Formats: sequence, C-alpha cells, structure tokens
Amino acid sequence: MEYKIEKKKAPGRGQVEVLGATFEEGKPEGEDAGKWRQKLEGREEKLKYLQSGERYWYGKDWYGSEKRKNPA
Repeated sequence: MEYKIEKKKAPGRGQVEVLGATFEEGKPEGEDAGKWRQKLEGREEKLKYLQSGERYWYGKDWYGSEKRKNPA
C-alpha cells in the first residue's frame, strides 16, 4: 500500500508533511452481503446479536454519561 503524504501549514512551524488517508476503499461483494438475518438461526440468537451491537441502550454494565458508577 502506498501512503499519501500531504503538505500542510502548521502554526509556528511552516510547512509540514502529514500522512493522508491510510485505508483501502472496499465495498461488500456477493449476494449475501448485508444479510445478517439469514445467517442467524433463531429468535434468541438474533436478539443477542442486536443487543451486543446496541449495548449502549441494552447493557447493564456500562457507565455512560446518563449513568454514574458511584451515585451522587
């Protein structure tokens, strides 16, 4: 992979070299791309998949901005 180096102006330093994007663009391929429902067996397995992906809403063990670890 060839890296793109960009030259940008930095405050107090003049021109500096900055590393550009380092990812390779990709697109899903094939007929089954994005069909996660067909890959999972039952209702419980689908719910577990969704809850693990949305643990911010469904999780009981997180301490986000809405919940405190130690009560005030």
